[in-house]
Amino acid sequence: MREEHEQAIAVLKRGGLILYPTDTVWGIGCDATNPDAIDKVYALKKRIESKALICLVSDFKMLQQYVEEIPEVAYDILKYATKPTTIIYDDPIRISENLIAPDNTLGFRVCRNTFCNILLKKFRKPIVSTSANISGDPTPRSYKEIHPVILEGVDYIVNLDREKKSPAPSAIIKLSNDGKVKIIRK
Repeated sequence: MREEHEQAIAVLKRGGLILYPTDTVWGIGCDATNPDAIDKVYALKKRIESKALICLVSDFKMLQQYVEEIPEVAYDILKYATKPTTIIYDDPIRISENLIAPDNTLGFRVCRNTFCNILLKKFRKPIVSTSANISGDPTPRSYKEIHPVILEGVDYIVNLDREKKSPAPSAIIKLSNDGKVKIIRK
C-alpha cells in the first residue's frame, strides 16, 4: 500500500488525476488547491463547472483549515452517521476558486477509508473526489464498470480493491451558517 500512496502523491503534486477507491465509490481525484487539475476533472467528466465537486479530508483538523466556520451540528452529524456523509459548508477557504459552487459552498467528507485517510494525511491537503463516470452516466459500482474514457483520461490508477463492489455513494447534507439543514441525498 505504501507504493500506491507514493505513486498517487507524486501524480497529485504534479497536477495530475488519479483514479482511486474511496470509502464509497471509485473516484477521480486531484489536488483541491490546484485550479488546472480541477479543470482537467471537469473536462474528463464532461461536467459543467457550476455543478460542484466534493473534497475528502482526513479529519476535523484538516476540515477546519478549509472551512471558515463549521456549524456545531456538523460534529454530531458525523459522529453518529452510520454511512459516509458529505456535508456542504458555507464559506470554504484556501481552496481552488473553480471548485467552489456559485453560492460560495463546498462539500467535504471526512474519509474513514484506510487507504484514503493515509493518502490525505501524507498529501496534507484535501483531494477532490468525484464519481468515476462521465457526467450523466450511472455511477460505477465496481472498477470493472468504469468507462474506458475515464481509465485512459487519468494519470494514475491505484492498484487496490479492483475486485471489490462499492457501497452506495455518500449521504449529502447541506449545513448553512444560519442554522438551516437540508438533506440532499440520503
